[in-house]
Amino acid sequence: MQTDNSMQLKKELRTEKIKARKMLLTSEREAFSLQIVERICASEAFRKANTIMLYRAVKGEVDLKKLEEIALRMDKQLVYPLCISKHEMIALLPKDENAWQSGFHGILEPIRERSVVIMPEQIDLVICPCTVFDEACNRMGMGAGFYDRYLPKCTNACVAAAAFEVQKASTIARESWDRQMDMIFTEKSVYKSVLSKQ
Repeated sequence: MQTDNSMQLKKELRTEKIKARKMLLTSEREAFSLQIVERICASEAFRKANTIMLYRAVKGEVDLKKLEEIALRMDKQLVYPLCISKHEMIALLPKDENAWQSGFHGILEPIRERSVVIMPEQIDLVICPCTVFDEACNRMGMGAGFYDRYLPKCTNACVAAAAFEVQKASTIARESWDRQMDMIFTEKSVYKSVLSKQ
């Protein structure tokens, strides 16, 4: 059970690192995003994956648009998260570029009626958005817990996050429900958890 103190510390850390991310110049964010995409594409997890779960960037997140282009050229199947309640998320394969709308937190989400539902066990690689991370591959999101609840269902997937180095913290207190990432990709490095087989 999280204490009020630990929740407050996490909230402050998240606010601090989101601010650090937003302080990056647009040119830096674009250049760093491309470097992160290069690292992802060079990974064995990406090369082996047939079905990849991505996100559409908002609020200064790592932009994976170039990764989408590369993956589609390689005939990989790209799926995206859709929040269908305050607690539940599913993965959708959009049928075309008209299958998008603004959803939770202003995040671009696929429209369910114009997409195909993909089961979590069909996903080979998940790239999660990230607000804060540490070298042990602990990750913090926006705090709503959607990925924490969804990722345990992705039984066949390598689970990674994309982040800028300015988002790194010395350590993150991990709760029992937090899913440690297998890898975290930044513009400078690829961090791997001790449990990662990648």
